[in-house]
Amino acid sequence: MKSPKIWVPTLYFAMGLPFVMLNMVATLMYKGMGVSDTLIAFWTSLIMLPWTLKPLWSPLLEMYRTKKFFVVATQLTSGLVFGMVALALHLPQFFAMTIALLAVVALSGATHDIAADGVYMQVLSSEDQAKYIGWQGAFYNIAKIVGTGLLVWLAGVLIEQVGTTQAWTLVMLLVAALMCAAGLYHMAVLPATPRLQGGPGMKEFWAVFRSFFRKRHIVYYICFIILYRFAEGFVIKIVPLFLKASRAEQGLGLSEKEIGLLYGTFGAAAFVLGSIMAGYYIARRGLRRSLFRLALVFNLPFVAYTLLAQYQPESLWLIGTAIVVEYFGYGFGFVGLTLFMMQRVAPGRHQMAHYAFASGIMNLGVMLPGMMSGLVSDWLGYRQFFVVVLLCTIPALLITWFVPWGEDVMERGSEEVKE
Repeated sequence: MKSPKIWVPTLYFAMGLPFVMLNMVATLMYKGMGVSDTLIAFWTSLIMLPWTLKPLWSPLLEMYRTKKFFVVATQLTSGLVFGMVALALHLPQFFAMTIALLAVVALSGATHDIAADGVYMQVLSSEDQAKYIGWQGAFYNIAKIVGTGLLVWLAGVLIEQVGTTQAWTLVMLLVAALMCAAGLYHMAVLPATPRLQGGPGMKEFWAVFRSFFRKRHIVYYICFIILYRFAEGFVIKIVPLFLKASRAEQGLGLSEKEIGLLYGTFGAAAFVLGSIMAGYYIARRGLRRSLFRLALVFNLPFVAYTLLAQYQPESLWLIGTAIVVEYFGYGFGFVGLTLFMMQRVAPGRHQMAHYAFASGIMNLGVMLPGMMSGLVSDWLGYRQFFVVVLLCTIPALLITWFVPWGEDVMERGSEEVKE
């Protein structure tokens, strides 16, 4: 078997790049091209729906072809469609056309996630899965840093030379080339994955689905998963727009080059530091004793951005400090939610499927407020918008404080009631 070192990093880089392009980079592209915050936030949130719904069609991938086939096919598809996005930016109705194309990328990207995780689990032994899990997470997040840092910075440099539309055309063509190159590379190096004969039937799928909703405390846990990132859902689309907006519009007036530099340097380092520190913190105290403090740190960025919106500092050092707080808080606090889903929601006979359901619900909790965020920020202005976001942290902190724990799921092995 080919060494995982030659395909795990590239596989998860190719997983992370389309997600960050749609979730964050596209917002800056549209802002620079004169689209309103309301339209940007609504449509760039809505097209993320496939990442929420992907558990619904994941069983179907077992019934046709192989996981390697879907990995290669979706990478090539995403690459070709990004190329079409680059061309569509020059059309009169560029926003509608590119949103439709990016929705295709979202469907392709969500399907790629299912297949890529399937390859990882099918090909590697339990020992190798544990051995390369760090590579997996590192290169997924490197893709995010490349997107929000390097590519945004590159767009800023190109805008100064060739103009906004042509700059983003070149960036999208570069992403298209990267995704197509990944598809061709994985066609050659990705290990073969035998097709499962028959695959899971729909009867079994519905049994897995029912068992998820019969878990102990599941209604409370679903509400917790949704509310934990609810405030983040409001700001995730608006923060880049706020950084880009002029000072007359209550923004900070940064260029794409400055935003890319701040995200790609300060933000990247803070995220890694926060994630590592959270792991050690939870290891020493345990998840139950740590979760509320993790939630507090997770919500620190909203205080920082409220202050930025009120005072509109010009110093890149002060703005960079806020971005450090944002990424550190995100890295530190997000670990708590991930472990909660793994240890409290997923355990049982259908652990992988139930974790996929939980992650889909989590994405829904970010997508729904994201769709409304542009309308609210256009209505209130950035200063009052971030105050409202602070108020949205209260339900998250309250539901975290009162999370029911009961028995230790890891010792018991399952929270499912007997069928």
